[in-house]
Amino acid sequence: MTRLPHSVSALATVLCASAFLPAAPAFAQYQWSDDEVSSSSASSSLPPAPSTPYGYPGDSSSQSSDGYGDGGGYGDGNGSRPSGAPVRQRLRIDPYIEANQVVTQRIEPDSETAVYGAVAAGVDASVQGRRGGGSVSLRYDRVISYGDDLSNGVSGGDSVSGIARGYAALTRGVTVEAGGLAARTRVDSGGGTTLASGQPIDADSEARVYSAYAGPNISTQVGVANVSANYRFGYNRVEEPAVGVVDNAVTISDVAQESIVHSASARIGVDPGKVLPVGVAVGAGAFQEEVSNSDQRVRDFYGRGDITVPIAPGFAVVGGVGYEKVEVSNRDVVRDGSGDPVVGADGRYQTDTSGPRRIAFETEGLIWDAGVVWKPSRRTQLEAHYGRRYDSDSYYGSFSWQASSRTAVNASVYKGISGFGGVLTNSLANLPVGFVASRNALTGDFSGCVTGTGTQGSADCLGGALSSVRSSVFKNQGVNLAYSTTEGRLTTGIAIGYDRRRYYGAPGTQLAAADGQVDESFYGNVSMGGPLGSLAAFNINGYASYLRQGSTAVEDALLLGASAAYSRTLFGKLSARAAVSVDAIESDAVDETNASALVGLRYDF
Repeated sequence: MTRLPHSVSALATVLCASAFLPAAPAFAQYQWSDDEVSSSSASSSLPPAPSTPYGYPGDSSSQSSDGYGDGGGYGDGNGSRPSGAPVRQRLRIDPYIEANQVVTQRIEPDSETAVYGAVAAGVDASVQGRRGGGSVSLRYDRVISYGDDLSNGVSGGDSVSGIARGYAALTRGVTVEAGGLAARTRVDSGGGTTLASGQPIDADSEARVYSAYAGPNISTQVGVANVSANYRFGYNRVEEPAVGVVDNAVTISDVAQESIVHSASARIGVDPGKVLPVGVAVGAGAFQEEVSNSDQRVRDFYGRGDITVPIAPGFAVVGGVGYEKVEVSNRDVVRDGSGDPVVGADGRYQTDTSGPRRIAFETEGLIWDAGVVWKPSRRTQLEAHYGRRYDSDSYYGSFSWQASSRTAVNASVYKGISGFGGVLTNSLANLPVGFVASRNALTGDFSGCVTGTGTQGSADCLGGALSSVRSSVFKNQGVNLAYSTTEGRLTTGIAIGYDRRRYYGAPGTQLAAADGQVDESFYGNVSMGGPLGSLAAFNINGYASYLRQGSTAVEDALLLGASAAYSRTLFGKLSARAAVSVDAIESDAVDETNASALVGLRYDF
């Protein structure tokens, strides 16, 4: 199968809106049942800055903005629950095995057919107790080739994919949380990826992404003050089984390898009306990410104060000011006697660890922001902020509306500086602790999305985190909107979004070629599914994405796709499955269309 160009870098963002979502399990109907656990959210790729928005009167579960617009934030210190956590639920373990037969037909630019078998074993589990809980979806797949039937580049082999997140309360106000991810994607030499399309992965283009994070959170009351603190450690890795080799030749690959993330923050605040008519808070934090490629490093240190001015019930004006220092740096690559970069057997440039560290971006000085928080009810909350950060204007905010128990709308505007690991760690931490994972019906790969099983059961996705594993550090900003509703037994989800990444590279180093390049992606997805009688179920999904690349070496691209899946119980716990999909990539470099079909059996223990 044709090796995909860098222009496919954001298909993952398209596929994150509930593709092939299974029906929500019965425990989604339960309600909150305990106040024992403190917030485990504290989720930000950068350490959250404090603020104390004026929540709905008497609502102890209101969330504070982190001041940075990346969707994170602390609880208000009054025993708020983990973000997105469902209600108490007994341990639920659903193991299964599958046997499938798949045929893939290339329609354009030529005609080529691949037929292969696949077997899989997996488990979905979830538990929510008085002092902890979590969810996991783990799956092992093996592709079985039939001699030369996989002539388009797909080879037999093993893969593991999954997603997990959980938390535990150590003592009142102290929790630990952790999460992990394993995903299999296509990756091109420029770092662009496609995740969980319906097509088999070319053996020369396969990459496997692994991520894990863990850390403690503190949220407690000291007198009239709310005290919060957290620390998070994250590790991220990208492996290419093809080891940069295509047709027995080493190819240069701009793919990240390892990333280590540290973040810590602390805040203390007093709500409006407890001491003063206004709320006040102070806080500080630090963030560091180390990327193995060219020994890149991001450092961010800040301190700030915030004020909340109540205007009316459920409405407040908020603002903050502080000091921040941000530095992005990297080293050059090893060069031969002619001054040309040295490429290792893995297709990556080799870092000159003995060379000097050079600055790619730095800023130091005043940061500030101002905005409004509106929470007219427990079902609706809006935050909108404008300020100055990263030596540029910053806009960020969020909106959530639980129109009913069956309909939810969520939107966010974000901005931040990090490498691929920082974004991925943050995205994992933002997922709910109670969820049902979405998987592609043909390949079985994790699609990048989960459906929360709490009171807000809408889809949560890794978004643009897996749209690219390009090695350079970047500033990304964007917006995403998700809508989900259930009418009768039919569930519908819609997601649209935009993501922009501006890359950094120090002058005089190999990464200088990437400095100032901008990649943009526009994406949308719609899905629909539900039961057909008492023994069958269906799901249909469609996506579209337009990708605008900053490098002249790669082309812009339009990606389109649609799929449908059907399952029917035969007897007991044995069911039959069928699925079809069509995916197309259109650009100046590639014009390719593929169709796939699957039939198989599944047994749920």
